[in-house]
Amino acid sequence: MAPVVLVLIGSIGTQAAAVLVTDMLSTVGAPGISGLRMAAAAIIMVVLFRPKLSGMTRARAINIVVYGIAMGMMSMMVYAAIARLPQGVAVTIDFLGPCVVSFLGLTMWRSRLWAVVAFIGVALIAQPSNDLDVIGIAYAAVGAIFFGAYTLFAARMGGAEGGCMPDLALSVVVAALILTPFSVPAAPLVDGSMWVTIIISGFIGAVVPYVVDTIAAGITSAAIVGTLFALDPVIGALLGWTFSGDRLTGSMAAGIVLVAVAGAVITWRGAGESREPETAVA
Repeated sequence: MAPVVLVLIGSIGTQAAAVLVTDMLSTVGAPGISGLRMAAAAIIMVVLFRPKLSGMTRARAINIVVYGIAMGMMSMMVYAAIARLPQGVAVTIDFLGPCVVSFLGLTMWRSRLWAVVAFIGVALIAQPSNDLDVIGIAYAAVGAIFFGAYTLFAARMGGAEGGCMPDLALSVVVAALILTPFSVPAAPLVDGSMWVTIIISGFIGAVVPYVVDTIAAGITSAAIVGTLFALDPVIGALLGWTFSGDRLTGSMAAGIVLVAVAGAVITWRGAGESREPETAVA
């Protein structure tokens, strides 16, 4: 249950943070908002975990950099997609990345069938919006690639011995640095009240999700965590419908149910698969 609760907390924070900054996307721009909130998250993470570069190995450095690039690009792409698409649709397309990771990580064919059910649910959620912005879809699709990489490297980061959270903080710094070309020009467009929103968004939408996702990935496998990310389109669709006026049709509701049920079943089956080798060895 612990990974489920952790990823649920991260999903709520991520989607709530997107709702907070939605109105700013048209004025400041998605890349600028992504960069500024990532910079705020980096400062918070460094203060909390005080990372050090001493004793850094080559393997750790590679994990830190790749993880940081994945989270930075994932954030920018999904916000660029949300600027052009309903939040639920954008997040659903984005979810395809970790869903593929989950699918490839499972071995039993019955478990893989439930992954297919999750894909069907994703399709049902997106289906009603026939007049979708093509560029928005492209942004979300690219974001899905980075989301898949984020899922894989979350497991590596979570399973690292010692320095897990400090290394995570350094990854957030890397993410902020690669988005600097967008955040610096955007800073003059932000006023006092908007800064408060960006800082809150950076905390609940970056710091909290990154920490809990990394812990969850260290407890279980990347495949299971990737499946738990099915919560993202569910929560994104609900929050978008509630606060942003996104349309939630019967087809989307059916898709939400399919994704939620498939995610729960795959989590249960995935946990069983991971325990089977241990039982055999014992």
